[in-house]
Amino acid sequence: MELNPKETALVLIEFQNDFTSEGGIFYGAVKGVMDQNNMLQNTEDTVKAARQAGVNVVFVPISFTEDYHEITTKPYGIMKGVIDNGAFKKNTWGTEIVDVLTPEKGDVIIEGKRSFCGFASTNLDYILRSTGVKNVVLAGYLTNCCVESTMRTAYDKGYNVITLTDCCATLSQAEHDNALKSDFPMFSQPMTHSEFIAVLENEKELDLKGKGYE
Repeated sequence: MELNPKETALVLIEFQNDFTSEGGIFYGAVKGVMDQNNMLQNTEDTVKAARQAGVNVVFVPISFTEDYHEITTKPYGIMKGVIDNGAFKKNTWGTEIVDVLTPEKGDVIIEGKRSFCGFASTNLDYILRSTGVKNVVLAGYLTNCCVESTMRTAYDKGYNVITLTDCCATLSQAEHDNALKSDFPMFSQPMTHSEFIAVLENEKELDLKGKGYE
């Protein structure tokens, strides 16, 4: 695979303390899969490699007001779980991006995510297209919810979609594995973070050769 870094965005979905960090509201629910996949360290390594290669790094956090008035008055399913547990409230530690992935100058933070798809209530599509992005590389939480929802929409919108299988986590290993096996291959090109980094390193070598360096 060849990938132009300038036309590529690493989209990081909900790497916020309520998921990523001890004391976070949903940390206990996703910790098992995070640990099993070495997910957070893999993501750190990927972000570092992406920045070095010139890939666009895009954060897509989620947040709600204190009374969750952005959500239906009769919530059900996973959104009801968010409300019942008081998760992802604006201006709280829980909504902050985890320290090890602190955004740097040049990174983009998308505002307005209120649902599961990263495109649904945000200007993500506008930002990607206006910067010439054609390749969307996804990582984050939850594997079978927000990551999958964003993946499907990106596919529908015509992006070349890559999902990083060991940079995602959800509520159980079985749910994670099922999504990777049954759903991800339908709407993306799944690969490990190591495979993606290898693609970036190959692009760097090709670029150097093109400039006359052997």
